[in-house]
Amino acid sequence: MNAEFLEALRDLEKEKGISVDVLLEAIEAALLSAYKRNFGSLQNARVHIDRETGDFRVYTQRVVKEQVEDQRQEITVEDAQKINPSYEPGDIVETEVTPRNFGRIAAQTAKQVVVQRIREAERNIIFEEFANREGDIVTGVVQRLEQKNVFIELGKTEAILAPSEQMPGEEYRQGGRIKVYIIEVRKTTKGPQILVSRTHPGLLKRLFELEVPELLEGIVELKGVAREAGARSKLAVFSKDDNVDPVGACVGPKGMRVQNIVNELNGEKIDIIKWNPDPSKFVASSLSPAKVVAVEIWEEEKVARVIVPDYQLSLAIGKEGQNARLAAKLTGWKIDIKSESQMREIYPDEYGVLFESEYE
Repeated sequence: MNAEFLEALRDLEKEKGISVDVLLEAIEAALLSAYKRNFGSLQNARVHIDRETGDFRVYTQRVVKEQVEDQRQEITVEDAQKINPSYEPGDIVETEVTPRNFGRIAAQTAKQVVVQRIREAERNIIFEEFANREGDIVTGVVQRLEQKNVFIELGKTEAILAPSEQMPGEEYRQGGRIKVYIIEVRKTTKGPQILVSRTHPGLLKRLFELEVPELLEGIVELKGVAREAGARSKLAVFSKDDNVDPVGACVGPKGMRVQNIVNELNGEKIDIIKWNPDPSKFVASSLSPAKVVAVEIWEEEKVARVIVPDYQLSLAIGKEGQNARLAAKLTGWKIDIKSESQMREIYPDEYGVLFESEYE
């Protein structure tokens, strides 16, 4: 090692942001290990690299003692003072023991350390970049499929789309571009592991934020998302400006905004509902496209009984209960759906008085 090597390290510091001092300390530690490994030394030792010239030296370290038990670790006061009269018991005496043929080992070790540190630095940069993007959307290219996992290229790294995060029936073709939602970034010995999703409700939320300027501007607020990926989703939106229709803003001119998202999600149906602070009205809206006659609310139990016309019952419940299930997720209320004829059986005399339609 020499001054040219130090200059290369300084260039590396500018390019990769790796401190020269950190590199040199790592090289010194690696050289010490190499010295002990190759020369079988049981002595305490230290490696020093001159920060100006790049020259390196290996020194043994012995403790000054009145009585010596291990000559490899200790030195008598008399012998120490022959080297320097100022030595006293407890001091450390260093003696240079740099092997003649240590240069080749040193050069090889230094190269390995630098390469390893560069790799670690690049991994840290990637980790920091993506750790700050958890909960965000990225666009990547499908690289390969292994054991049902889809590996997606994201520039200098790749993300993993696990089977549980894949949309039912969606095909992933090598080379195809795809939008995914970053759910977690883990630090591992092999570099950052980026876990992404196509099923997370956050993907739907971020897609709407990209398509609807009013959401990013804060005029329209997304109050809730309920999603069964690949099948159906419901969103509750609210406008802080009375002149802006939140549902219309999300649907877009001629339905283009919502249609772009439907296309991205391969035809997933999306219901956009106007949020209402009145829980009965919000629950009624959440069952869209079904029409609701009345809603009974039990605040403490967080239960809502919804009454619908007989011909709307199956629509309100949805296929395999999907519409009702999504409405419950969206509102946070347990929803019990009854038809008008079922309610007449429960309240044969009072039904017409108790449940006049509020939502027509």
